[in-house]
Amino acid sequence: MIPVPTPVRFYQVGSFAVGNRLLDPDQRTVQADTARTNSLDSGHRACQGCGEALGARYVLDTAMRASDNKVVAVNATGCLEVFSTPYPESSWRLAWIHSLFGNAPAVATGIAAAMRAKGRLDVRVVAQGGDGGTVDIGFGTLSGMFERNDDVLYVCYDNEAYMNTGVQRSGATPPAARTATTEAVGPAPGNPFGQGKDLPRIAMAHEISYVATATVADLHDLEAKTIRAMAHRGARYLHVLVPCPLGWGAASKDTIRLARLAKETGLFPVFEAEHGEVVSVAKIRHKTPVVEYLKAQRRYAHLFKGDHQDVIDQLQALADRNVGRYGLVDPTSADAPQLTED
Repeated sequence: MIPVPTPVRFYQVGSFAVGNRLLDPDQRTVQADTARTNSLDSGHRACQGCGEALGARYVLDTAMRASDNKVVAVNATGCLEVFSTPYPESSWRLAWIHSLFGNAPAVATGIAAAMRAKGRLDVRVVAQGGDGGTVDIGFGTLSGMFERNDDVLYVCYDNEAYMNTGVQRSGATPPAARTATTEAVGPAPGNPFGQGKDLPRIAMAHEISYVATATVADLHDLEAKTIRAMAHRGARYLHVLVPCPLGWGAASKDTIRLARLAKETGLFPVFEAEHGEVVSVAKIRHKTPVVEYLKAQRRYAHLFKGDHQDVIDQLQALADRNVGRYGLVDPTSADAPQLTED
């Protein structure tokens, strides 16, 4: 008699997640479904460990499921467009259009208007770009899309620099980070403090129906936020942190770890907002000093050569401000700031 094998359970070691086999079918990720659309399919030329390829696949497959596979994707110029469509090839398996670096929101607006004129309100429009095409070059057209409340979900895959053209600084590059245009030289090496834009908060200032941030370290959260965004009409904005091994100077295997550390340090707050007000936040599970995040990336290596403790302290202060601003730590937690009497 052949013994019945014991079911095998799979756990993800070193993470806060569990494998899909431990969850009820209705709680499993879209990627666990064999009927997923594979909107961004194999054969693309992204770098090993690319956070952007991972984020885009999850977002678009989820948007397709939420809209009965009726999505038109508009892509700004950038890494995602370049590595997915080297002429004459394409890795996209949905209606997809690329125009220019700075006009993806405008093109998406036009497509949404055309579908409305045709009475095809069932066809949804998702625009996407990197931080360069979103925070800088496409900033004006994106603000216009928000002001008009056009029925478009815009997704920014933020790898914090212009990675496709040589790792130049963008408006989303964090302070003290080394790039090709903010070199680690002089008394204040790396990107200056006090520059750039906090685009999720700028989107909130437009009081559009839905704004959210997410990371590729929590793909259930990313899918859930995409589903909620697709449930809204009008302008919506999703800002996803997608580490870049090449530009950040990190190991390919550390992409998820770095995304998690960005959230757990408080440097990248994860939250949702509706009509300009924060409605939920992802609490920090284990408050981590920023130095643990910085040491894992060569773009911050200069901070550990010589005496730059003051810069590290400034970065810690930025993280702590996010913790306080968004309430990222439970006030009863041991990680919460402790008040002392003078």
